[in-house]
Amino acid sequence: MPVLARTGRELLYGRNPVLEALRGRRSIERLFIAEGAREDERLRGLMRLATERGVEIDRIPRLMLDDATRGANHQGIALEAEPYRYAEFEDLVTAPGTVLVLDHLQDPQNVGTLFRAAEAAGVAGVVIAEDRAAAVTPAVVNASAGAVEHLHVAAVPNLARALEALKGSGRWVAGLDAGAGATNIFATEIPTPAVLVVGAEGTGLGANLRKHCDLLLALPMRGRVDSLNAATAGAIAIYELLRR
Repeated sequence: MPVLARTGRELLYGRNPVLEALRGRRSIERLFIAEGAREDERLRGLMRLATERGVEIDRIPRLMLDDATRGANHQGIALEAEPYRYAEFEDLVTAPGTVLVLDHLQDPQNVGTLFRAAEAAGVAGVVIAEDRAAAVTPAVVNASAGAVEHLHVAAVPNLARALEALKGSGRWVAGLDAGAGATNIFATEIPTPAVLVVGAEGTGLGANLRKHCDLLLALPMRGRVDSLNAATAGAIAIYELLRR
């Protein structure tokens, strides 16, 4: 398999993720464009931005890019960049606004979707677990359409302790949960800014984190299905907090 990203670097792919990475905080090494890629105005704009940042531009065979991204939908473009720059958790504690906490979500698509919603809604930051959870990988960057490049994401060893620290900043902690004791999110008073905790795929909010929540919120289900996936439910809840 061709190695386009050198040691200590990552290969981001897809036109939106590449664009947002070029606009973001990362140090960028090289921009790869597949031979034969249609050079429309969008691609020319990416190339101009790369040139402005002093980034080397290389044309490579499409099959090489296919192999390097393991068959992902790279849209004929990739970017060699430094690994994602995580935020310091303490900076999120003191930042104004709502904080999103992800309780060991592992599916890159779900995590990326929630990052995209969080960035669009202007949250102060996102907290994820250091282990047994999806990190900010190129797949997650792609799933977020590059939005995570503009988010402050902190990875912590203990989510329960993180919730207590966030409580200390004056925020209430609201857990999104469909179990007993949860109230309708649209009919519940929620002091803002808040901490919104979204549980993992399948298992939902963990028992340990549930104990650290000030209130539990559920989305009303009026159809025949009895649940939504974590990304959909979390995005709705994020925007409900924004609406308030």
